Amino acid sequence: MPPRGLSPSGLVLVDKPAGPSSFQVVKRLRDRTRARAGHAGTLDPFATGLLLVLLGSSTRLAQYLVGLDKRYLTDIDLSSRTSTGDVEGEVLARHEPPGRVQLEARVEELRGEIELPVPAASAVKIEGERAYRLARRGVAVEMPLRRSTVHELVLIGYEGGVAALDLRVSSGTYVRAIAEALGGHCVTLRRTEVGPFSVADADEDRIVPPAEALAFLPALDVDEEEARAIRQGRRRVAERVRVLCGGELVAVNGTVLP
Repeated sequence: MPPRGLSPSGLVLVDKPAGPSSFQVVKRLRDRTRARAGHAGTLDPFATGLLLVLLGSSTRLAQYLVGLDKRYLTDIDLSSRTSTGDVEGEVLARHEPPGRVQLEARVEELRGEIELPVPAASAVKIEGERAYRLARRGVAVEMPLRRSTVHELVLIGYEGGVAALDLRVSSGTYVRAIAEALGGHCVTLRRTEVGPFSVADADEDRIVPPAEALAFLPALDVDEEEARAIRQGRRRVAERVRVLCGGELVAVNGTVLP
């Protein structure tokens, strides 16, 4: 029997509602399953959509999921800026929203490789303290720039000064930063995809087995003797390869599962 907290093991696809934090969602699943739990990429409380929650011994596999591209749907109010870049912040300035042609030009500039300031209301540490804590105290700091890639950015609607966008971005991209670059703030934010995973497949009652959760990685099938050698550290495997024995996940890039 696996040690306490390591079972059940696998991935749960959650469609997070607006309101609870990612930590609260993880805690709910941990309390229900009695297994260790963690997520592979947070969502702000006001945001909805796909949250990847890892259970049991699979929490060690988060490193292979956090770097995946992500797809979002967002509505951005271009008539005002807020202190957080989203609907939960205080309004800092109001202005006339841009026309359609001007907006499309701004959107075009944000496709591809971009470098934008990290939002002040983020978890990034500034001199050892979380930026959002400094922001809450009214401490003004110069936020660092973050380079990321916007693979796709589509303006799917624009009405009443609110732009609806569909975007696919590299890991670590702040959609709120994109909203601020456009001159507004996020009213809604929904994550629809993380790598090969879709919110359409979210089901809190299903635990995706580790081998299936990492099916996007190339596989190496080994026999029992080879699996034993890998578990004992007597054999190394190539990076970003999942090692399978009888359909069960043995290791990924040297990370051995119990």
